[in-house]
Amino acid sequence: MSIEGVDFALRRRAEERDRISGDLLDLDSHPSYQLLEGARLTGETRRRWDEAQARAVTLWWLFDAYRGVLDRAQELRAGKPDLAALTALLTGPSVELKPENVPVEKRSLLRAAGEWITLDTVVARMDAAYRDVAAMVAAADDAWSALLPRLEQADSARRSAQDLLRDLDGGDPDLDRIGAGIDRIRAAVTADPLGSAAPGGKLGGELDGLLADLTARRGLLEQAARIRAEYGDRTRRLGARIAQVAEAENEARSIRATVLVKIASPALPALPDQSAALRNRLGALETARDRWLELVERLTELERAVDGALASARTATESMAGLIGRRDELRGRLQAYHAKVVRLGSAEDAALGELYGEARALLWTAPCDLRKATVAITAYQRAISRIGVAE
Repeated sequence: MSIEGVDFALRRRAEERDRISGDLLDLDSHPSYQLLEGARLTGETRRRWDEAQARAVTLWWLFDAYRGVLDRAQELRAGKPDLAALTALLTGPSVELKPENVPVEKRSLLRAAGEWITLDTVVARMDAAYRDVAAMVAAADDAWSALLPRLEQADSARRSAQDLLRDLDGGDPDLDRIGAGIDRIRAAVTADPLGSAAPGGKLGGELDGLLADLTARRGLLEQAARIRAEYGDRTRRLGARIAQVAEAENEARSIRATVLVKIASPALPALPDQSAALRNRLGALETARDRWLELVERLTELERAVDGALASARTATESMAGLIGRRDELRGRLQAYHAKVVRLGSAEDAALGELYGEARALLWTAPCDLRKATVAITAYQRAISRIGVAE
């Protein structure tokens, strides 16, 4: 090599050394690299990290050998240049890899002979080792990136739920169970991110389940906080609604009594009678005061029961009142048919008069047989049609 070629090669190698040094320092300072170094690893991550650490030791060992040759070349160039020696250092097999310099974890009891390689070969081997270590760090980083944010989300939701629980001055075994599950998954993810994030792994699905449970539990705690703030108003409203239930049940009983007098053999629904039991349940809520999580379920169930009882009483009333309505509707139809007969001059028709009288007697006699009355009106209508008095 000429002196100009030597200087160019030295500059290029110095730049290469600085770039490699920077890459190695960046790798060492990578957050996931630091986490891996400081964590108590287990499973697949431990196995691969042990391999990566061995490669990292080899990487630094090769870099030190590379740097040593380059330092010698720069010292030689600083004095009276020996172009042959400089050319040998920069282009020939100038890096000696002595068996005694091999890292302990890479040694064998069967010592191989020393090896001489070129700077380019050293760089190629460093590049391969660097890629192996960086790939392992990237895999761990990807695994942590997939799971740790969800764990942070779970922890944030848990802290929020715990704040609500403290305000309620109570305990919640379910929240404790969920928290223990999150802590266990966090420990597993921290110790073995590669195993935790492996395809088909159970931790991701388990974490999803815990997040769903936590969301539901936090919602229940929020309900409990609202109930504590609104308890007086809600129980007063419940009392008023139960009074409406009692009133609706009394109306149903009254209608039932009327139907039994006015309608023969009616098919009646069961008589609703829940207001007394609902009042007792409302009074029993006081025994659970300050146990707000328990009150969430009991108060919510009672509100549903009151709404259901009121709807049931009103439905029963409407059903029974419908029988009276049916009788009145049949009366109206009979009167309309009769008015039409009179208007068309057939009021003296004996057969029509008999049929009209029979239907009227059925409809204005208590109790009224609705089935027979319906049959009688139908017969009256057909008779009108037969003699030409169409509707």
